[in-house]
Amino acid sequence: MGIKDDLALNIEQMTQLLEGRKRFLQEKNEWIKQGGDITRLHPILEEYSDEAGETSGHYFHQDLLVASFIHQRNPTRHIDVGSRLDGFVAHVASYRKIEVFDIRKLKESCHENIIFTQLDVTKVSEKSISDSISCLHAIEHFGLGRYGDEIDVVGHEKGIDSLVSMLKRDGFLYLSMPIGSRDEVHFNAHRIFHPHTILRIPSIEKNLKLTRFDFVDDEGDLNLDTNINSIKADLNHGCGIYTFQKKN
Repeated sequence: MGIKDDLALNIEQMTQLLEGRKRFLQEKNEWIKQGGDITRLHPILEEYSDEAGETSGHYFHQDLLVASFIHQRNPTRHIDVGSRLDGFVAHVASYRKIEVFDIRKLKESCHENIIFTQLDVTKVSEKSISDSISCLHAIEHFGLGRYGDEIDVVGHEKGIDSLVSMLKRDGFLYLSMPIGSRDEVHFNAHRIFHPHTILRIPSIEKNLKLTRFDFVDDEGDLNLDTNINSIKADLNHGCGIYTFQKKN
């Protein structure tokens, strides 16, 4: 985004704020006119014209889709690594128990179906412990230090190696991550991967079979059960949703 784009965006935001302020004052006066009390002013000036909510984008689609896969397959044990608690994990916890591994801390107040363990998954040595594992929009952060982890250029590969090792034979691994036309590192926020890069990681290439590929495109729309080779070359920042089954 260039300077002109930034300027246009700032002008649009300022216009929205001024219009919101005008409406806020009018409605405040109407409230008082009707005899209403106001304990304190807490202006919200930018939501008058908002839609009811967001039904697009990476997290909305991936969280619902993968939660539905787990519901359909009903695994004996499901482990999640680093996915969004108030999205995907909450969806799954509404109908079954889910174990969550994360390098970050979590307050004790949690749902009875969420079993949380703080750990660095790249250092997990246990093998074949679960028939179902997910890691949604998390692997791109491994090794960048953003969440308190150690700097490691190949941290994402080590994380994937651990996930593959933890998975039982015939079990399913659900991975999602930002995808684009080439591999990029946006330090220290995240990585973006070419859609085929993950397939070439040795532990995946040797042990897993891609059984399904879905993706969210640049417009935030979900493309279901797609041929991974059909993605447009100019994809900028989509979300690849990979379903793998362990064959070895």
